[in-house]
Amino acid sequence: MNGVYVKFYTEENRRHGHQLLHQWLVALSRELDLPGCSVFRAIGGFGHHHALHSAHFFELQGDLPVEIVFALSPAQEALLMQRLRDEGVELFYMRMPIEFGLLGQADVP
Repeated sequence: MNGVYVKFYTEENRRHGHQLLHQWLVALSRELDLPGCSVFRAIGGFGHHHALHSAHFFELQGDLPVEIVFALSPAQEALLMQRLRDEGVELFYMRMPIEFGLLGQADVP
């Protein structure tokens, strides 16, 4: 199946309302009945403000980069992105065309 790989980056302590943003995105993906997502915490990095975030600095604990990834159909990606716009979420993202499927089962997109 052809689809879209969507990757979001944020900080692990960033919130949307009263919930951590990455947890809110996981809950939103379930609410929108998306096929799934994964959340990864980095051991270091920097973003557009060029502030270094690293697991080695105790004072930055809780401020590590977090990556939230989705493999979606174009319709699912449009639904997710519109919901994020409606919610007013400011979030860096990347999107890439992909092909995905499930090995070992015939006729599964």
